[in-house]
Amino acid sequence: MGFTSVYSHGFARVAACTQRTALADPPANAEAVLRQARACHDEGVAVAVFPELTLSGYSIEDLLLQDPLLDAVETALAQVVDGSRDLLPVLVVGAPLRHRNRIYNAAVVVHRGRILGVAPKSYLPTYREFYERRQLAPGDDQAGGDTTINGEKVPFGPDLLFAATDVPGLVLHAEVCEDMWVPIPPSAEAALAGATVLVNLSGSPITVGRAEDRRLLVCSASSRCLAAYVYAAAGEGESTTDLSWDGQTLVYENGVLLAETDRFPDGDRRAVADVDLDLLRQERARMGTFDDNRRHHDPQARTVEFTLDPPDADLGLRRELERFPFVPSDDARLEQDCYEAYNIQVAGLAQRLAAIGDPKVVIGVSGGLDSTHALIVAAQVMDKAGRPRSDILAFTMPGFATSDHTKGNAWALMRALGVTAAELDIQPTAGLMLREMGHPAGAGETVYDVTFENVQAGLRTDYLFRIANQRGGIVLGTGDLSELALGWATYGVGDQMSHYNVNGGIPKTFIQHLIRWVIATEQFDTEVGATLQSIVDTEISPELVPGETAQSTEASVGPYALQDFTLFHVLRYGFRPSKIAFLAWHAWRDADAGDWPHAYPGAKKVAYDLAEVRRWLEVFCQRFFGFSQFKRSALPNGPKVSAGGSLSPRGDWRAPSDGSAALWLAELRANVPPA
Repeated sequence: MGFTSVYSHGFARVAACTQRTALADPPANAEAVLRQARACHDEGVAVAVFPELTLSGYSIEDLLLQDPLLDAVETALAQVVDGSRDLLPVLVVGAPLRHRNRIYNAAVVVHRGRILGVAPKSYLPTYREFYERRQLAPGDDQAGGDTTINGEKVPFGPDLLFAATDVPGLVLHAEVCEDMWVPIPPSAEAALAGATVLVNLSGSPITVGRAEDRRLLVCSASSRCLAAYVYAAAGEGESTTDLSWDGQTLVYENGVLLAETDRFPDGDRRAVADVDLDLLRQERARMGTFDDNRRHHDPQARTVEFTLDPPDADLGLRRELERFPFVPSDDARLEQDCYEAYNIQVAGLAQRLAAIGDPKVVIGVSGGLDSTHALIVAAQVMDKAGRPRSDILAFTMPGFATSDHTKGNAWALMRALGVTAAELDIQPTAGLMLREMGHPAGAGETVYDVTFENVQAGLRTDYLFRIANQRGGIVLGTGDLSELALGWATYGVGDQMSHYNVNGGIPKTFIQHLIRWVIATEQFDTEVGATLQSIVDTEISPELVPGETAQSTEASVGPYALQDFTLFHVLRYGFRPSKIAFLAWHAWRDADAGDWPHAYPGAKKVAYDLAEVRRWLEVFCQRFFGFSQFKRSALPNGPKVSAGGSLSPRGDWRAPSDGSAALWLAELRANVPPA
């Protein structure tokens, strides 16, 4: 398959469908199913799910026991089966079916002209408005069985899994309405047995508050089962003798809402989303307790295989993608994340200081994002502990390329916060070291190599450690998660090292939002806030190389927006480079599409084409897998902050320092076109 197809990258498109029900009119309902199925086919949908008792209507009570109706249902089901022959989607439709001595409320799984199997509803409600056992039989005891429909013998039971042979990871299980509401639903056992896409055909009349209950259950089921959950409820056309219906549809994946439709619809509606089967597989592989639970319960299931034959066309991507996966675009969620991240950092440093006798804090302040944020975290810690901010010993240490702007911001911030502030010019010592080393720059030549840069970075850290010895303090680290990922830090006696680092779990793209949150929530006075805003607006630069043009970090290691995007998907999910390229291309190719985080500067709302995505992804793979692990293997302590993960060798990421990037680079070059 080609690079642009979602089916090349571990996705499967699913749809939760609802439509007007024609009560006790199976032919009309069959045509409604096929109408939606044809539309789903055109959209490249792999699985389309319909409401409970789709072909008869849910709210027909004792009519379910009438032979004319049941005969018509079987005829209508044959109509659906025949109409599916040339259609892509697996159709999961509801029908009342005769089996042995009873009528069963069943989910019938149909694909390309055949019935793959039938999953009967296991649990029948007989409380409040429900009275299903009057007409229907529970199917919880039907595992391992089969039945005959229109002369064809098909598998029958709640233990059926439907697996696509040509879409790795697409394994379907169907349950019906009330099955989801019991403590141990059939879908939970199915997930343990290997199902990744759980579907629910629901009648579920609406009462005040029930829609939110459904959302909570579907969200929880998808999260606990590390699965996608596709939910379709009955709506328009069902009997309103005593009840009403809202036609709610939901698609969740691992606790995240991917798609839903408006409730109380008029006509056909479907929630369509691309489910990430790779993500689910990775989650299950990483969360060992999931498989431990399988071993304990030993669920039994039968697998029915089918061939989907998905399209190779560019179908787009039907799911929301965060440009900044560490930074939610939803305002309320971003507010919550900033509050929690900031307080995780504050609590971490407060505990460390209290545990080692409340030493002073020694920090280098450059006027850049990272040291600024570490400094305001330290100030908050002192405030909460009732200690004077003068116990923070802050030093700005200008080097050969330090600008007046950043040094001015550093001084303004230190003064506004009331810390003990000083300036320590490292240029004389750096010049002496360069001369004694015999470096050309020591003799005045314009040789600005990595040695020239690291002499400055190393001296700053060396001074801070010796000052901490001298004045009874600890060195507070400022380097962030993105720099650790890319190896953009001077090892040992350099900014890679400290006594404690509050920023090691924070990616660069998140730090600027944390500082904006500190400003907006007035954690400090207006003078501090104004300086913080000036710092956020400044170009990211190490300021180690003199020149008329400011040295740009992102020109060397790539845009942090793209590199943090890659870091999240490598660290959190272990995705292959080609998949990350596909996701990044969709997330970043159009600056006008989708949402941006709150207060993100308009001038920075840029787009990246596939060639740029590929270029910087190659840089990431080389630096992350092939170069920088030795720096991460010797990290100082610091709190994990993001659910996206950390790079501590004692926490989320353990890797050999002498590894190679060859596998990742080969996969990228083989599967991502250069343009």
